[in-house]
Amino acid sequence: MNYKCLFFFLISTFTVSAKQIEVCNTCTVKTIKEAVKIAESGDEIFIKEGIYKEQDIIINKEISLIGEKGTIVDGENIGSVFIFKTDNFTIKSVKIINIGMSYTVEYCAIKVIKAKNFTIEDCILENVFFGILIEKSKKGIIRNNVISGNRKSEASSGNGIHIWDGDEMEIYNNELFGLRDGIYFEFVKNSKAYQNKSYENIRYGLHFMFSNNNKYHHNEFRNNGAGVAVMFSKFITMHDNTFKLNWGSASYGLLLKEIYDAEIYNNLFEENTIGLNGEGCTRINYKNNTFLRNGWAIKIAGACYANIFESNDFMHNSLDLSYNSKINDNTFENNYWSEYTGYDLDKDGIGDVPYRPVKLFSYVVNRTPEALVLLRSLFVDIINFSEKVSPVFTPDDLMDNNPIMKRIND
Repeated sequence: MNYKCLFFFLISTFTVSAKQIEVCNTCTVKTIKEAVKIAESGDEIFIKEGIYKEQDIIINKEISLIGEKGTIVDGENIGSVFIFKTDNFTIKSVKIINIGMSYTVEYCAIKVIKAKNFTIEDCILENVFFGILIEKSKKGIIRNNVISGNRKSEASSGNGIHIWDGDEMEIYNNELFGLRDGIYFEFVKNSKAYQNKSYENIRYGLHFMFSNNNKYHHNEFRNNGAGVAVMFSKFITMHDNTFKLNWGSASYGLLLKEIYDAEIYNNLFEENTIGLNGEGCTRINYKNNTFLRNGWAIKIAGACYANIFESNDFMHNSLDLSYNSKINDNTFENNYWSEYTGYDLDKDGIGDVPYRPVKLFSYVVNRTPEALVLLRSLFVDIINFSEKVSPVFTPDDLMDNNPIMKRIND
């Protein structure tokens, strides 16, 4: 019983001692740095409406930093603004603008170093180099933020949300544009990114490197330089995402390189130069995805084994499938192909003759890209028909033996 009394006494003492520190031009505390200096763990710093021209605010106490509507912290294009080196912190409803640019230093609006149990939410980060940079941290939530930059090249721009060596991170409901990469994961595990909108970025909407056991879903990646790239990772689940309008000479909706044991389902690939580009991908299940009006729906390079493509819709793509090997170790089964011209005499909804998705013309274009100008010509129809009758250049066993007659995924 005495222990219980002591526990409640300590809790009540902590609650009473925690205080709110107001910051404004007419307050006793006029700068954020001053407020941080006098604050103690558990305190809340409330930044009232106004413009605060401050940089390199280092926070090493477990505090909450809350902004009033109209609160703006201006980095004056000099360097970083907030640098957190503590656990159990919150930063909310703060607008941060004008982060410095450097070719050697990763200046950012919010930097987090070796922290856990933190929240970054409802912030507007504008004209940033890096927006939010997380290093060696875990159990963080990043939500409801708007992050934008206006850089013109990869070298002079940073990433919106950049996480290096993270665990159990949750990133959702963020809007990211005008950056190098919208979201970047490097050595990140057991984390989620969902319901984000990442668009008009110079390079990728989302970029994974050496990051395992992660999920991303219900995101929109639109009009980025090269869509999304997932590289050198395993056990990734990607579902209910939209990859749209990622156009360019070397652009794609989704690039997979050296990926193992992944689940990719219920995604929409619409109007990309290449919907999905895979290289060195093994044991991946592609199911219930829609490939709509892309240049190439799918390009498969070498070392892709034991992948299963099932119940996907391939609709009105210029080329459904590009395959650069004569050996096939992947399965295509029960997909819908808008280019399929077979029949269904027994009316069971499955085509009575197999469909060969790899056309000879696709093989030709891979080796001579200039040949693409012949795409709609009679010549292309003739060579595709001849290859269909007697395959020589395309994999003999690469076919969908049970093509579905009607669209699967509405």
